[in-house]
Amino acid sequence: MTHRLHAASGALALLMILGFWSATALSELFGGPELIARVKMSILYGMLVMVPAMALAGSTGARLGRGMRLPQVGIKMTRMKVIAANGIAVLLPSAVFLALKAQAGQFDTRFALVQGLELVAGATNITLLALNMRDGLRLAARRQRARA
Repeated sequence: MTHRLHAASGALALLMILGFWSATALSELFGGPELIARVKMSILYGMLVMVPAMALAGSTGARLGRGMRLPQVGIKMTRMKVIAANGIAVLLPSAVFLALKAQAGQFDTRFALVQGLELVAGATNITLLALNMRDGLRLAARRQRARA
């Protein structure tokens, strides 16, 4: 059961961050201020689902990896620390800042700089989560082979 919960919460978190990133890029490229403001507020509200999904993925992953000495498990745990730090230190504060600025119609240089930082941090987390998913699938296949 923990395996399924881990896989589902990790996949949800990855898909949400990918959705946030894509919506941001598309609204910035093709939308006006109203669309950008709606996207920024939607991302902020989406954090209410994404943050618990990330926490659940991290806690179930730690539980699944406990006692395992495989290098992939250590690498996944290291990536999760970077993902969490990036989310707490960059992505969450950026989402709040950008939503407030967008609601106020303040699309100034600070908005653009933080937006750029958020896109880079988001792309980093997408990459790290995708790598963790790949390694998780490999570990699951290995576990299946060991059972057979």
